[in-house]
Amino acid sequence: MNNANVKPADGKLGIMVVGLGAVTSTFMTGVLMARKGLAKPVGSMTQYDKIRVGKGEDKKYLHYNEIVPIADLNDIVFGAWDVYPADAYRSAMYAEVLKPADIEPVKDELEKIVPMKAAFDKNFAKRLDGDNVMVGKTRWEMVEQLREDIRTFKEKNNCARIVVAWAASTEIYVPVFEPVHGSLAALEKAMKDDDKEHVAPSMCYAYAALMEGAPFIMGAPNTTVDIPAMWELAEKTKMPICGKDFKTGQTLVKSGFAPILSTRCLGLDGWFSTNILGNRDGLVLDVPENFRTKEVSKLSTLETILKEEEQPDLYTDYYHKVRINYYPPRNDNKESWDNIDIFGWMNYPMQIKINFLCRDSILAAPVLLDLCLLSDLAARAGKFGIQRFLSFFLKSPMHDYTQGEEAVNHLYRQHTMLKNALREMGGYEADEEID
Repeated sequence: MNNANVKPADGKLGIMVVGLGAVTSTFMTGVLMARKGLAKPVGSMTQYDKIRVGKGEDKKYLHYNEIVPIADLNDIVFGAWDVYPADAYRSAMYAEVLKPADIEPVKDELEKIVPMKAAFDKNFAKRLDGDNVMVGKTRWEMVEQLREDIRTFKEKNNCARIVVAWAASTEIYVPVFEPVHGSLAALEKAMKDDDKEHVAPSMCYAYAALMEGAPFIMGAPNTTVDIPAMWELAEKTKMPICGKDFKTGQTLVKSGFAPILSTRCLGLDGWFSTNILGNRDGLVLDVPENFRTKEVSKLSTLETILKEEEQPDLYTDYYHKVRINYYPPRNDNKESWDNIDIFGWMNYPMQIKINFLCRDSILAAPVLLDLCLLSDLAARAGKFGIQRFLSFFLKSPMHDYTQGEEAVNHLYRQHTMLKNALREMGGYEADEEID
């Protein structure tokens, strides 16, 4: 292993999450239980996946931490911001994702994770009513307070490094507005002018994280770091950024199944996707402006895999619809249905139905873990700006749309990008081609 270019994962890694709801309380509980040997981090690529390095006689299959220095679960310290004041134990119990028997053994540790006051603006998530929020602060004052929070947390917990991840609700759709989002100077001016329309609270978190030398992960479909101003800041601070939106259930299926159609040269007439879920995420997405943000991210998947210009006979004018419905009885147990109308030989129609009864937080927790550990790795490897190798974990991977770049949504190509990046950081040859 030749890790000369990657700094070691020495000391404690502070993982500071925005939002202490179902996903993050499940994530924290699972990590703490795994540390005690009471649970397994199933679904986590960093803990389980093996990749080939070398060829021929030199070929071997290794876990990620045998290729690159990845932070150990025992070195993680958790912090959070949330609009609700409940600590991680109360949040985990309230979310009802995990059974009490799977939470109680780490109750003492979870109770110590008390959320800091959130930088919050009700106009961006009208359904949330928490009172653990910064009061009367301008956007710039929010930034200053968040930077102070990060510094204090890092010092108090003796952390060598910090990663900040957004795992809070989806904000209302904020279209990219060139006069504010086009450059770092313009964004900073808008923050100082307290432009509440174009500067979402999530942008304050991202700005604060990057300025404090922490990678930032956008786990919702928010516009937050997907703007040239933030790319400029990531370059300036030499910090990694990635997003957007954790790829968990339906989109994971879509990004893995659509390649079956393209590889087998089968045509597509339409793909209808619908979901029901009842957790806080579902409640927020019940508002049309918030759903719009999610819809944009979920719709982007197919169009980059099944392309008309590559196969006009197969993929011209297919109909793609995505729906999410708030349904409280299901809580975190999301159910998705996909109806896929395809056609084959001589244009004869066929149908595929996929019904996925998934648990949103159970799928999201390992994705959050992997993104935090791999963003920390990227920072230690001197990688900064958009981390395209993390596209595997994200619904709507970031890309430079100003240059006409297209995101890679094809699951197997994403996995190849991930493997090649790890090989390179580990001093091996990035030897898999992406067709």
